[in-house]
Amino acid sequence: MKVLVTGGAGFIGSHITDKLIEKGAEVVVVDNLSTGQKRHINPKATFIEMDICSPELATIFSNHFDAVIHLAAQVDVASSVNDPGNDARTNILGSLNVLECCRKNSVRKVVYANSAAEIGEPSYLPVDEDHPSLPLSPYGLSKHTIKEYLMLYNKLYGLKYTVLRYSNVYGPRQNHLGEGGVVAVFTSKLLANESITIFGDGKQTRDFIYVEDAAEATLRALETGKNTCYNVGTGTETSVNDLLELLKGITETKLEPIYAPERSGDISRSVFAVTKIEKELGWRATTMLKEGLSRSIAYFRAEIKTRSIPPS
Repeated sequence: MKVLVTGGAGFIGSHITDKLIEKGAEVVVVDNLSTGQKRHINPKATFIEMDICSPELATIFSNHFDAVIHLAAQVDVASSVNDPGNDARTNILGSLNVLECCRKNSVRKVVYANSAAEIGEPSYLPVDEDHPSLPLSPYGLSKHTIKEYLMLYNKLYGLKYTVLRYSNVYGPRQNHLGEGGVVAVFTSKLLANESITIFGDGKQTRDFIYVEDAAEATLRALETGKNTCYNVGTGTETSVNDLLELLKGITETKLEPIYAPERSGDISRSVFAVTKIEKELGWRATTMLKEGLSRSIAYFRAEIKTRSIPPS
């Protein structure tokens, strides 16, 4: 199988690329390196540095891909609130450029990385795939919009798709951007013995999923889940305060957080129903939160140690 991964130098995309190559796929990565890092790209993948908004993207599709995993996006909620136009440029216009290339080059299937941000403030919990979307940020709206475009492209052009609505993904290679970035932010602060700021009262909850689990779900969606949407989460609700306490226990630190006003676009509670993906794709998250956080902290500690060693 030949697969194009947009955003393949990024946090989630690089893990997906690794798993694809482990399973024998031929992988091409497209990334503009705005947030992704070249060092995270599997050396067996072909890398092309390019923005998904570029008209030159069409030339890459002469490679005749079987499938496209589309992760490239502007992922920072706060940035989308401050600059909706930039968010739309990448997440809507850039994604449409990808879909047009798929349509014109007979790509068999698109797997699209959606987000919990499309839901907005849930009207009930756990959030299932039928929950109405009332996003609170331009980011959430832009991610939802492309899901609607995929449904339309399927009706008009027969383009097959699977939409994966990720909950809050965390793990090795994560940076501070995006919804799950709180794990990376808190960890870096704790390891540096710096003060931690929690926006709101810390009682807001999220469904935190380890990146390896999310990547495995994505690979399952390549061959199954025809023209539908799945939640990719754990089904477990964890507060920001409890998350910090877990991290403090693993890092053996006692820093107390500073509480600041809530940020625009943030929601108070979120947890996913995961029955559909378990039944139809045979997938479920297997990494417990404490285990995933321990692996993440070990990674960040190694990164700090590597940066502190002067070049020979």
